[in-house]
Amino acid sequence: MDNQHPRKLMPPIDLSIIIVNWNSKDYLKKCITSILDNTHKIEFEIIVIDSGSFDGCGEMLQQHYPQVHFIQSNENLGFARANNKAFKASNSRVLLFLNPDTELVNAGIEKLLCELNTLPNAAIVGPKLLNSDRTVQTSCIRVFPNILNQILSAEVLMKLFPRSRLWGIAPFFDNPERPIDVNAISGACLMIKRSFFETVQLFCEDYFMYSEDIDLCYKVRKAGWKSYYVPTAVIIHHGGGSSSQSKVNTFSDVMMLESRWRYFRKNRTIGYGHLYRFAICGASLFRIVLLSIMWPIFKVWGNAAFVEKVLSKWTARLRWAMGFENWVDDY
Repeated sequence: MDNQHPRKLMPPIDLSIIIVNWNSKDYLKKCITSILDNTHKIEFEIIVIDSGSFDGCGEMLQQHYPQVHFIQSNENLGFARANNKAFKASNSRVLLFLNPDTELVNAGIEKLLCELNTLPNAAIVGPKLLNSDRTVQTSCIRVFPNILNQILSAEVLMKLFPRSRLWGIAPFFDNPERPIDVNAISGACLMIKRSFFETVQLFCEDYFMYSEDIDLCYKVRKAGWKSYYVPTAVIIHHGGGSSSQSKVNTFSDVMMLESRWRYFRKNRTIGYGHLYRFAICGASLFRIVLLSIMWPIFKVWGNAAFVEKVLSKWTARLRWAMGFENWVDDY
C-alpha cells in the first residue's frame, strides 16, 4: 500500500503543483527551491509523488520542505497514472503538472495562472521552456501528431523550414509577447483548470510515458476549449533527467514510438496505427542502409562510434516496428 500523509478537507486554494519524481532527487530539490523563491502572490500547495524509485526524495523533502505533501508509490506508475494519483490528493481550482527537472527563472507560475484565468476559452496554458544553456526548447509547444510529421521530424528539416505547419513551432520565430493558441503544450509544465481536467477524465492511462500530454490537449480541443503558449512565463527544463538513467539506451526512443502508436489507435483508427508502424519500418530500413554505407567513411574520420550509436537507435526502431520489442507490452 502507498504511504501518504493524512489531509484535512479545506476550502479550495488557487493552485496545486504536482511533481512526479523518478530518480530525480537532486533536480527536485532545485525545482522546489525555485518555486518557493519565485511564487509569492498566490496560494498554492506542492504535491510530490515518487513513482517507485525510492531515491531518498521523501527524506530530503521531510528535512528541507516539510510543507510539501509527499506520496510514496511502491511501483513505477508511469507519468499518467502517477499524476492522476497525486491529483486525487490535491485541493485547488487549478493544477500545474511540473517535471522535477525544471527551474523557474521568473514568476512564471503566477503569469501562467493569470493568463489561464483571463484568456478566452482557455483550459490549458504552458510557458516558454529553455534548455540548460538557455536556448529555447522548441518542444514546449507541439502540433498534433500525424504520420507525415512523425516521419519527417528531424532537426535539420526544422531548421530549414521552421515556419512549416508540420512542426507547429512558428510562434518561436514570430517572437510574440502575447499568448498564442496552439495545438498542444508540453507535459513538462502544463497548467489546466481542475474542472476541465475532470471533464476530460484526467490523463489517459493507456500511456506509460510520452503522448499523454498531447492526448490531454487533443481531448481539450475536441471539447471546444483552447491551449495557450505564454512566452512571458519562462522556465528552464533540463530535460531527460529521469529517462536518460534507464539501463536500456533505446528505452525512451522505443517508448516514444509505442506511445505515438497508441495515440493513433485511440484518436485515429487501428488501420492508421498499423500504417504508422509500416512507415516507421520503411524509414528505419532506409536509414540503416544509408548509415551502413557511410560507416567506412566515418570510421576513417574517427566518427565510427557516433554512427554505431545512431545505428543502434534505428535498429531498435525497426525491431519495434516489426513487433520484436515485446517488453513494451509490460507498460
